[in-house]
Amino acid sequence: MTTASAGAPAPAASAPATSATSPVLPPSARASADAVRHGAGPRVRRRVGLAWLGLTPFAAYVLLFLAVPAVIAVGSGFFTDDGAFTLANLAAFAEPSVLRAFGGSFGLSAVSAVIGAVIGALVCWALSALRPDGLVRSMIDSAASVLAQFGGVMLAFAFIATIGVQGLVTTWLVSLVDVDRNATGAFLYTVPGLVIPYVYFQVPLMVLTFMPALEGVKTQWGEAAATLGASRATYWRRIALPVLAPAFWGSLLLLFANGFSSFATAAALISQGGIVPLTIRTQLTSETLIGLQNVAGVLAFGMVVVMAVVMGAYSLLQRRAARWQR
Repeated sequence: MTTASAGAPAPAASAPATSATSPVLPPSARASADAVRHGAGPRVRRRVGLAWLGLTPFAAYVLLFLAVPAVIAVGSGFFTDDGAFTLANLAAFAEPSVLRAFGGSFGLSAVSAVIGAVIGALVCWALSALRPDGLVRSMIDSAASVLAQFGGVMLAFAFIATIGVQGLVTTWLVSLVDVDRNATGAFLYTVPGLVIPYVYFQVPLMVLTFMPALEGVKTQWGEAAATLGASRATYWRRIALPVLAPAFWGSLLLLFANGFSSFATAAALISQGGIVPLTIRTQLTSETLIGLQNVAGVLAFGMVVVMAVVMGAYSLLQRRAARWQR
């Protein structure tokens, strides 16, 4: 018989047996597992269900007042008055009046978007030097949020009273410097004249969309460039402007889409035609293209195609610009 030597250590107390394959969970994971075992899972699912239920009124509004009317308006261009499907109505895109309307909409939207984007970018650059929580910055941000949505009859009346035929500024220029901008016709009531009121709401929209991108430009980039010997002009040309370019072009496309789809301001200033939304109104009230039916639906389809292309490009640019705003 062998006996343990006096100097040998005593055997350790046996530890609880554990499976070699069972993972060791952190306390937070163990707490989550215990919560699930005690019925937290069904409660989470109920909260998610209630959240989706809360979106039901908004979803119903979008479906009834946006989706269904859009489908009906666009789909009507592919049917005759008797309900038969046809592609013959697409011949309206070859009509001179329709081409002039699309040309007027493209020109008006492009010019107002470029002017609004340039002025709005300069305003954002000036605001970037101010404190984000300062009084001036807060007032301008609030004004931009309001003025970007200010349009329609109220905006048209404001410009009629200001630069219309008998507007305040018009009469003031005639009396002081004998300059009458309306001597050859009422400029405000033409498609080129719409650029002025359109720029009024394009600039604040540019401030709202471009300011977050400008705030994403970090001061450390300029400091690093200066440390490496780059001038201020080199920093803007080689670093800041390439970073801001996707956001700027994306905002420009958004302004173009905003101008292309605007209707109320133009309708209050121009009686008929000139741009696509007003041509659609004319076609709804009186069919003017002989031999074609549901031309308003065809024009709506054309607008949807243009807006889809523009907003698709805007989404791609915003996705690229978002990389520098994180």
